[in-house]
Amino acid sequence: MPEDRLPLEIASLDSLLGGGLDLQSLTELFGEGGSGKTNLCAHLSCRVAVRGGWVIYIDTEGLSLDRLSQIARGMGTTVGQVLRRVLLTTPKSLEEQEAAVERACALVRRAPDRFGLVILDSATLLYRLALGQDDEVVARQSVSSQVAVLLHTALETRVPVLFTNQVFRDSATQQLEPIGSSFLNHAAKTVIRLERLPEGWRKATLVKHRSLPEGGTARFRLTERGIESA
Repeated sequence: MPEDRLPLEIASLDSLLGGGLDLQSLTELFGEGGSGKTNLCAHLSCRVAVRGGWVIYIDTEGLSLDRLSQIARGMGTTVGQVLRRVLLTTPKSLEEQEAAVERACALVRRAPDRFGLVILDSATLLYRLALGQDDEVVARQSVSSQVAVLLHTALETRVPVLFTNQVFRDSATQQLEPIGSSFLNHAAKTVIRLERLPEGWRKATLVKHRSLPEGGTARFRLTERGIESA
């Protein structure tokens, strides 16, 4: 695998991404609920932990420990072993999320060799909730600031950052689009759309990449043991 990539060790996705996630970059996963975003986050957390790296996981979606346990067993380890190397935080407001991102990036900058991945799952759930209570400009500025801090940290430390995004249906096109596309998609150098297919299969489409052709696709399946390649 290329030295500038973090392999997912899911053959179809690694092929789509030229070997895995870019190190000095932000990767965005977007798709409707159940499309596999959090499953991929859990899979990568286990992979990095199994290799001896630390993961910072900022969770606003509700990571299932039962699912994490299934994935860990599929890799020949236990959820307890994985969690020894996962720093998990669960912010309940956009302000708490912003503070969690700042703390995560400070930790990574202090010891970049110890960390293998930073995950924000999702970047926009609390943003979406805040829109009904706070000024939209303030909420947008908060998420933009978080993404900027994450990007600078990835560039400085070579620790990859993965964030997930929710979607909305565009009234003009009736297509599902990522929330905050103007400021999130610009910062992410890799953008992947996930879709549900029958019988547990999922489809990943490369919407944006800084060095690979856009529009490529890959399939993978969610199973009781984790994720398998097409």
